Amino acid sequence: MSTLATLGAGVVFGLALAAPPGPMNAVIAEEAVLRGRFAGFRAGLGAATADAIFFLLAYVGVVAVVESFPLLQGAMVAVGGVLMLYFAVGAARGARASFRPTSGEKPIAAEGKGFRKALVLALTNPYQVLFWLTIGVGLLQPGELDVLARLPVVGADLAGTLVVATGSPALIGGFFLGVLTWVTGFPTGLVAAERRIETFAPLVAVASAVVLAGSGVYFLYDAATTLAALVA
Repeated sequence: MSTLATLGAGVVFGLALAAPPGPMNAVIAEEAVLRGRFAGFRAGLGAATADAIFFLLAYVGVVAVVESFPLLQGAMVAVGGVLMLYFAVGAARGARASFRPTSGEKPIAAEGKGFRKALVLALTNPYQVLFWLTIGVGLLQPGELDVLARLPVVGADLAGTLVVATGSPALIGGFFLGVLTWVTGFPTGLVAAERRIETFAPLVAVASAVVLAGSGVYFLYDAATTLAALVA
């Protein structure tokens, strides 16, 4: 494929991976509706920074170490679960604050720490590590990648539709461009909706709290079963 087509495929791939609902987008959404689009962008930048760190670690082979230590994986899952529950409490408090009226462009809640929250959550997310152990490493190594086949649910039906050459700087650059496009556009869209719908901010904040709490419980359950299997 041409460089431009490979770049475009990378963008599509980055968007497809960044867009699905989950803890990272819950943090971005919470920050955007409570503190403004730039706060949402900063949170998204935190998640993107974690991907950049994992990219470098995958490039030098350090990420593969995690795969060799199941106990470390279990500990990461547990830490991630605790952090998600902690941030869920903050999101719930933000939801309560979001019912208070505001004027003009004034944020509903005080300045947050979205960048740090998203960065820490992403760095302790074993599934993000797993991505860079599998698909991420595949992006770095020369070969071919069936981009749409990696998508959840519809991947099997789209297999073979978009196959690109891996190991290309254009593909990596496009991937991160796609991620940055999402973390810029997503909070902007949320803020635009919040200005039109009075109850939008509370609903998003509540949904963020639910997603973070649910993810936290699931992570802790996953960690408990992993560690129990190692002890047994």
